[in-house]
Amino acid sequence: MTAPLVYVLFPATAREALTFYARIFGGELSLHTNAEFGSGGAPDAIAHGMLDGVVSLAGADADLPGTSVRMEGMMLSLLGTAEPARLHEWFDLLAANGRIVDPLGPKPWGASDGQVIDQYGLHWLIGYEPEPEETK
Repeated sequence: MTAPLVYVLFPATAREALTFYARIFGGELSLHTNAEFGSGGAPDAIAHGMLDGVVSLAGADADLPGTSVRMEGMMLSLLGTAEPARLHEWFDLLAANGRIVDPLGPKPWGASDGQVIDQYGLHWLIGYEPEPEETK
């Protein structure tokens, strides 16, 4: 791996959240429980989960209350990572049961982008540059 990987501690929702992201972004999802790893905590809790694909995320269920994800001053950026239609689809799916901070659309500086906080608390920045107009 050549780039940082986002690793999220979820409040007992890692299985649900990582499955949600796999449905949106595709890729290969692997989930491992505390029982499988022989680690402490609830046997069915996720000790380690990994979504590997065009968008990669890792995560687990937080061991202690208050140690799960809280995002302030950080966004997961998907700027230019797919075709515009796909980015709009991802934005809409992430917004379901979440909160749109800034709608995905054209901005004064020429790009299209938007922000959404999904139902699991992750803050996403999604956007793209417009296609160059054909020369006549």
